[in-house]
Amino acid sequence: MRKQPRQARSIATVEAIIEAGAHILSELGWAGFTTNKVAEAAGVSIGSLYQYFPDKLALVEAIRRRHFDHVLSVISEAAADEKPLRQFARELVRGMIAAHSIHPTLHQVLLDEAPGDRGSRAAHAAFQSRYLEHYTAAVAQYRRRRKDTETVARVLSSAIEGVIHNAARRGMLDAADLRKQLVELICAYLSGASR
Repeated sequence: MRKQPRQARSIATVEAIIEAGAHILSELGWAGFTTNKVAEAAGVSIGSLYQYFPDKLALVEAIRRRHFDHVLSVISEAAADEKPLRQFARELVRGMIAAHSIHPTLHQVLLDEAPGDRGSRAAHAAFQSRYLEHYTAAVAQYRRRRKDTETVARVLSSAIEGVIHNAARRGMLDAADLRKQLVELICAYLSGASR
């Protein structure tokens, strides 16, 4: 970002710009994503947008970071308080589906269409590292053997991520059985992985 918002009004403006950007990017893809469309959707002047974001790549990076932060908070909250495995699984699945339901096609656009630079690759690498740390900490709560906890966390996170991303691409995040099956997958894998 060009400038960090400090007052409540400027924080709200930046949030409105990021939300409008996520909506435009999700609906129109990278080809239809312009700062003018984002400013109009956010209800701000183009000058206000440029006050915080020097270009549309900087705005895309803010959208990415917001999604990453949301996903990390879902994992952290689900794993808090050492709750029973099934409760953890339900909260994790509910939160992950909710995080990807806001703008279901956004993740695909961010991965497949929107260009990135070294900064976005570094941010993604940092996210992946924190993502795995969060999953590893969560998995460690439900396993007796600690030897392969990180591997179990990688497999579990990849399975959940794959199912949710595929469901988002197909418009099936609200499928009645999806939550139930993911909860069963998590419970079966983590209880079986400790044997």
